[in-house]
Amino acid sequence: MSISASMVKELREKTSAGMMDCKKALEESKGDFEAAVEWLRVKGLSNAAKKSDRIAAEGLVHATSSGKSGSVVEVNSETDFVSRNDAFKSFVDDIASHVHATDSAHPVLEQEHKKSPGKKVGDVLKEAIAKIGENIVIRRTEKYIASGDGLVHTYIHGEGKIGVMIEVGAANATAGNSADAKTFASDVCLHIAAMNPMAISSEQIPVDVVAKEKEILKAKNLEQGKKPEMVDKIVEGQIRKFLAENCLMDQSFVKNPDLKVSDYMKETSKKIGGDLTVKRFVRFELGAGIEKKVVDFAAEVAEQTKAQKH
Repeated sequence: MSISASMVKELREKTSAGMMDCKKALEESKGDFEAAVEWLRVKGLSNAAKKSDRIAAEGLVHATSSGKSGSVVEVNSETDFVSRNDAFKSFVDDIASHVHATDSAHPVLEQEHKKSPGKKVGDVLKEAIAKIGENIVIRRTEKYIASGDGLVHTYIHGEGKIGVMIEVGAANATAGNSADAKTFASDVCLHIAAMNPMAISSEQIPVDVVAKEKEILKAKNLEQGKKPEMVDKIVEGQIRKFLAENCLMDQSFVKNPDLKVSDYMKETSKKIGGDLTVKRFVRFELGAGIEKKVVDFAAEVAEQTKAQKH
């Protein structure tokens, strides 16, 4: 049968696939619209699988909170260009909404997608890869639900480069619902984004991390010619400094360096008539720990041209 331009246009609008792919799908399915959609989906999923080994280190961090609960997600793309694409932003927003609305303990890709009954998040991801044309990775997600009278707050820095989520515990409902408690949570989120603490307090920093730091400092001091009998004492002081610099409560508050974060917390608690505590936090920095691929675009174009000639 004859495939009209209007049929191609309608299929393209529904699937966001390329014009020639839509025409081919309609020809293969003899004009059956739903069969053509399925043909493109299968073709798209196949293409998505080929893209799955590409390094995805760009993308967005997205965070949302509703006072008593919050979530933060990192979704990676291969290029910064795609991370600014509206379709990619919409997908990230969709995944963030799913995480925020879901209490499943299963890995996110295995969860039934909140907005698409019958589909898993992994299926929706594959469809997004096919539509957008790059490898996309839902790298990590976290959700908090506040206990008691506490609150959850989130913060995004640098248009999706860093996301922070914090749970603040409160002694009573009056304290937890106060504007000052919300300001405190917001300020500490901003501080965590800027200062990147390893833990809330020194007790939470793993023993092996401290031991490794001591080992490095000891070797460094000996290398610098410090007397061996003095090194242990010198290292003790340096470890105290290391802990102070990396523990949230001991850090100088970024908005008022004359105060430690713990001092600011005590001041706010006194002001609202009920103790506040930082119960937990998470900080996602886009692409942290991913080895980014350095692309030589000239070489890539040359390689593609060579392949086409053959």
